[in-house]
Amino acid sequence: MAKTPAQRIKKHGAKAAVPQHHLPPVLNPTTARTPEKAQGNSNLILIAGVVASLFLFWYLHLLALDQLTQLTSGRPMPDSLVGGFDAAYISELRGVMDDDARGQLNYVHKTAGTLFPLIFGFTWLLLIGTNVARKALRWVLWALPLLFVVVRLWANVAVDGVLAAEAPDAGQVALASGLTIAGWVLLVLSLIAGAAAVVMGTRKRKAATAAKAG
Repeated sequence: MAKTPAQRIKKHGAKAAVPQHHLPPVLNPTTARTPEKAQGNSNLILIAGVVASLFLFWYLHLLALDQLTQLTSGRPMPDSLVGGFDAAYISELRGVMDDDARGQLNYVHKTAGTLFPLIFGFTWLLLIGTNVARKALRWVLWALPLLFVVVRLWANVAVDGVLAAEAPDAGQVALASGLTIAGWVLLVLSLIAGAAAVVMGTRKRKAATAAKAG
């Protein structure tokens, strides 16, 4: 039976060997999480998000929707019309789109048409959040990509609805057209907000570097 240090000392005197206990090694400070490493991780996520957003925009608007024009005698999809559309255009488009063509557009809306606004919105929220320090201004800039996501997804449903209806009323068409226009406007405004956030973040980092150097 193992003896305690006190029992060893009582039996063998003060020179009795006492087992040594070793503390676990201290965490290596070079591997600890630092603000610089956290910033680097955020930058990697941002780069991946920007690349994914660019790819999905290209795939959605320059490939998938463009290819669907082959099923409509060259007529563009409503999503591609920056200036919107009217009831006459929808009636004309429905005349050349069969169920298969409408089904393909609906599939595009459910895949790339959903992924693009979601990934773009998440990326822009992170971009603005990491570069804008002022809370009030950050929320103002965040509102643009958040609204873009909501409007773009709503526009997908509205466009599918007017194309599926046998006789869409003027209100349905106006809603789908207005959402399409708003989606393009919010996309442009979100890009501007992102660029402004990057400028502010760059100035803040330069000021912090100059303060340390001084």
